[in-house]
Amino acid sequence: MAVTRAKKIEQVEKLGKDLQNVSTVIVTTYSKLTVAQDYELRKVLRSSGAKYTVVKNTLAERAAKGTKIENALKDLSGVTSIAYTEGDPVALAKALAKYAKDNPEFTFKAGVVEGRVISIKEIESLATMPSKEEIYSKLLFLMNAPAQRLVTVMNAIGRDLAVVINQGVEKEKFSGEATPSGV
Repeated sequence: MAVTRAKKIEQVEKLGKDLQNVSTVIVTTYSKLTVAQDYELRKVLRSSGAKYTVVKNTLAERAAKGTKIENALKDLSGVTSIAYTEGDPVALAKALAKYAKDNPEFTFKAGVVEGRVISIKEIESLATMPSKEEIYSKLLFLMNAPAQRLVTVMNAIGRDLAVVINQGVEKEKFSGEATPSGV
């Protein structure tokens, strides 16, 4: 069934509107992908907060005009699909890399992160990075560590003093009478 010109214009406008706000786009291609595999991919991407669409190359190029990702969608060939998100680029890259590992017929073409075009190797290295939440937790741990050490040292002084006094009491060092100093 042929898509009418009006329908194509509507698709370009909708995709263009979505692409105006995105920070990360990964352009992919596939061959021999079944409907069930496509459904699974869409489900995984939805859970990571991303959107996924299969698009004609010319329509993708027209939709990207005037956006940060215009360079990545120029001169495309073959089957093209686009995964994009306004959120965490690492989560998107991880989801796609895991799917590509499980389905060798699914491969990357290009990517854009924060307006910068990245290569396929950079997409794969982005997928191995820790997520934002992991980075935040590590950063908070590092910020909190000096304070914990300071409190430990301050508590050690009182604890050590108590141990010395307790040892003195146990050995009866404090029970004897004081000798006069002048005698």
